[in-house]
Amino acid sequence: MSDRQESSQPVSAPSERPAAVRIEPDVDFIRVLSQESSNTFKLCMQCGTCSVTCGVSPERAPFPRKEMAWATWGLKDRLVGDPDVWFCHQCNDCSTRCPRGARPGDVLASIRQVIIESFSFPRFLGRWIRKPQFIPLLLAIPAVLLALALMVKEPVEAALGISTTSAERIVYSYSSFFPHWLLNALFLFFGALAFLAAVAGIRRFWRVLKDHGAEHGLIPSGKGLGASIWTALKKSVTHENFASCTTENSRLLPHYCVFFGFIALLMVTFWVITNSLNPLIQGTFVYPFGFWNPLKLLANIGGIAVIVGCGMMLFNRLYGENASSSTYSDWSFLGLIILVVVTGFATEFLHYARLEPHRHVVYFVHLVFAFALIVYLPYSKFAHFLYRTAALAFVEYTDRSAARTAEGVEAIQSGKGSDSEAAESIA
Repeated sequence: MSDRQESSQPVSAPSERPAAVRIEPDVDFIRVLSQESSNTFKLCMQCGTCSVTCGVSPERAPFPRKEMAWATWGLKDRLVGDPDVWFCHQCNDCSTRCPRGARPGDVLASIRQVIIESFSFPRFLGRWIRKPQFIPLLLAIPAVLLALALMVKEPVEAALGISTTSAERIVYSYSSFFPHWLLNALFLFFGALAFLAAVAGIRRFWRVLKDHGAEHGLIPSGKGLGASIWTALKKSVTHENFASCTTENSRLLPHYCVFFGFIALLMVTFWVITNSLNPLIQGTFVYPFGFWNPLKLLANIGGIAVIVGCGMMLFNRLYGENASSSTYSDWSFLGLIILVVVTGFATEFLHYARLEPHRHVVYFVHLVFAFALIVYLPYSKFAHFLYRTAALAFVEYTDRSAARTAEGVEAIQSGKGSDSEAAESIA
């Protein structure tokens, strides 16, 4: 056989070549990311600086490089099932070092909001939360529900034989207008609906994580599900990954203030709700509390911590290095938290001043904001805690080193392998 004949022979049979990967971009997803991240993700040139910079990026298939590629290609299905998206706390270490200004941290934040909306139940509430034109409607819903509850208060009391008493000597004596049985019933009912909605969203999210893991060859790590959830909860509560950020490590303290301040407020709220049922509530711990009551002090300290944390967040977002990276979801959530706490303190001060009917009006406004914060929790940035914990639990529950795509990803990172191999490993 001549040299020419040898050179004309195919290098490999068609059947031996890597299979082509068909990419079907989600145009709507690309449009949403373009609006929220100002098209910065399209500047990514896949240099890998972001993955090297990130202190919490795993060794196997590190992020956010692959997520930036998936975002550019519009692969929403890949991203919603990727637990790595939730490792990111948007500290922007990667964004400040990106040579093209692609801002991976902001892109991942937008992706997380898209994921929450995708698994929202009902879906329209997740969509409303992300659009400013729905603010009047979202606040009108709790206002109307509270007004209707007050309208039926007296007929229900008469039918059930409930008597409402009020003592002038009690500074917080507004139960005659807003009886506890009414508020507890209303908030517990809709709070339970919000809890079920959150559970439904997390169940959907977990199924997608499992499907994504099975597709990539993940196997159980041998760690029980309960132990995995407990480990994930500890990491979420202690902000373990967030503490490794360097560019904006000043953001850790305000997050601690807001997070643990709210825990203090929730503890006191739970104590008040269970006032008539809790056998531990005796003597000075019976509601309503005096100003120097330990629970009242805990509530005030928690509220102050939330205000201080929110103030620091506002300063960072207005004057920090990454001030321009905040989105509508960030501002609306922060604003709602501030309104809840400020109206709560205003209610307390007006009750001390015994201003009528001002204290009742402000208390009604406070209840509207508090209702919105609780009922819309599964759709707001508060849901990040739930989805992040679920994603971290899934990572603990599975063996990442068993992923069949690990070798392909490593080939991409080292610059080895053909284009088709790279596409196959990423997809």
